[in-house]
Amino acid sequence: MCLAVVGTCAFAQADLNATLKRVETHYNRSKTLKVSFQESYTQGGRTRKPESGELYLRKPGKMRWDYSNPTGKLFISDGKYLYLYTPSQNRAEKMKLKETDDLRAPLAFLLGKLDFSRDFSGLQMKAVGTDLQVTAQPKSEKLPYQQVDFVVGPEAQIKKLNVLGHDNSILAFNFENEVVNPVLDEKMFHFVLPPGTAFVDTAEAKDSDK
Repeated sequence: MCLAVVGTCAFAQADLNATLKRVETHYNRSKTLKVSFQESYTQGGRTRKPESGELYLRKPGKMRWDYSNPTGKLFISDGKYLYLYTPSQNRAEKMKLKETDDLRAPLAFLLGKLDFSRDFSGLQMKAVGTDLQVTAQPKSEKLPYQQVDFVVGPEAQIKKLNVLGHDNSILAFNFENEVVNPVLDEKMFHFVLPPGTAFVDTAEAKDSDK
């Protein structure tokens, strides 16, 4: 009986390691990525109106969330700073990438050399239909989240991602129409302030406080 349990656990661990390796290979071989996303945010049992659009990633460290719902909303990383533009508020905000508590930031782990054993602990996996769901906790205490759950499809692509914040909020993404290594103009990842937009530079404010 004990040997059977040990054998089952060893098989499950090997299966988990193989799955993580496939995901690492899938994303580490890419220089750019394009994928459609649907996003929802829940806090205190209340869910915010879902949003959607296109996500573009470019190594090293650059991403662009181009929202179609709500129209015109942007979330851009140039590798050092994050910019959030909200047209409904006519407002743009600049933040340091390493200091932000925005839960979209965890997607940056896809922008480097993906290594689950280096960045995460407590990795577990279970089958969800033909897909596999992996749960993990970040090793760094400086990150704005305490757990990530992601669903891996048959082609090793991440189809869903749930990010659990330290306040128990949940930022959930569904991804589809993934394109690996599309041609992406470098200018896509440079934020240009729309005329007449209120601009808040929290990165500069934090530097002045030091």
